[in-house]
Amino acid sequence: MAFVWDDELRHYDFGPGHPLSPIRTVLAYKLIESLKILEQPNCRVLGDVGLATDEDLLRVHDPTFIESVKLASEGTGYRDLARGLGTDDVPVFEGMHTASARVCGASLAAVRAIQDGSVTHAVNISGGLHHSMPANASGFCVYNDVAVAIAWLLDQGVERIGYVDVDVHHGDGVQEIFYNDPRVMTISLHESGKTLFPGTGRHTEIGGPNALGTTINIALPAGTDDDGWLRAFDAIVPKVLRTFAPQVLVTQQGCDSHRDDPLAHLRLTIEGQRASYVRLHDLAHELCDGKWFATGGGGYDWVDVVPIAWAHLTAIAAGVPIPTEAAVPEDWRTLVKVALGQEAPARMGNGTILHPRPWSAGYDPLDSLDKAILRTEDVVYPQLGLTSDPYTF
Repeated sequence: MAFVWDDELRHYDFGPGHPLSPIRTVLAYKLIESLKILEQPNCRVLGDVGLATDEDLLRVHDPTFIESVKLASEGTGYRDLARGLGTDDVPVFEGMHTASARVCGASLAAVRAIQDGSVTHAVNISGGLHHSMPANASGFCVYNDVAVAIAWLLDQGVERIGYVDVDVHHGDGVQEIFYNDPRVMTISLHESGKTLFPGTGRHTEIGGPNALGTTINIALPAGTDDDGWLRAFDAIVPKVLRTFAPQVLVTQQGCDSHRDDPLAHLRLTIEGQRASYVRLHDLAHELCDGKWFATGGGGYDWVDVVPIAWAHLTAIAAGVPIPTEAAVPEDWRTLVKVALGQEAPARMGNGTILHPRPWSAGYDPLDSLDKAILRTEDVVYPQLGLTSDPYTF
């Protein structure tokens, strides 16, 4: 397993008061260190990752957008609202281009390690900037490192890539970039756009004319908990991925689906999020010979959620999963207390017991969650030659 970490990644920083503070990933890395996950003999750290080149960025971004980001990087108060630069979500900052290109460079380092066969799993917790569009920044995301990495893999001859996005927000940028590309299946499980940014990700968004059925959106009702989320995942994700048969699995592991996240309205706990990591890990081994690249993403509870969740992700990728009842290392709890004046969690979970009801046990067509699953099945399955399950309660 390759874990990407470069201290320079901390410079992707929109400034004080912004939710996407680099403290999130720094604390996650420090916890991963404290847990000694990266000391496993099968693990290596990829550091000094360098920047994605303009050629790398141009695989997915328009040249005029890249030039505008470079101008914004000069720290002169530059704004380009048409390209999403200088908004409340994406305020410009000095060195923006370099910092954003470095995040892309980190994701490229990860997929290069997978492609050259030196590792099967790779994790970049600083990545996952999935809202960035070809010609504009959006939702805290300047360049789309996930799409840059996927595009690089395609250029190396990979024929089918499965992308699964579990961030609470719809993975709109990655979807847009590959919407008409039959080589990439994008799957997003997210809170419905009726109640959350970016307002997209409807079940009817199923791919362009050359790629119908390769875009799958499961728009979950606000308030969905662990069991409901896992029920939706189990009902659709394994089935469509098995049909598509990807050669590499790329996942965006935003943990803002947690019940404590301040920016969204799902009700997952650490136990539910960890269960999704296990499922994705197992699917990578079943379908892709283990080839799995996982990124970070959203997550705005900087202490109680993000570090714990991504430590579990890294441990699972490293083959040393950590029980949720395990104690959080005292040295890390002390670091949090000194740095932020905040008490850190004592355990690696929330104490939740999971009981997801299998989709095969039947569904309720009047239930809001089951209706969301059925809507997705009804529009996507015919495009993939699949049939919906014919049972109800």
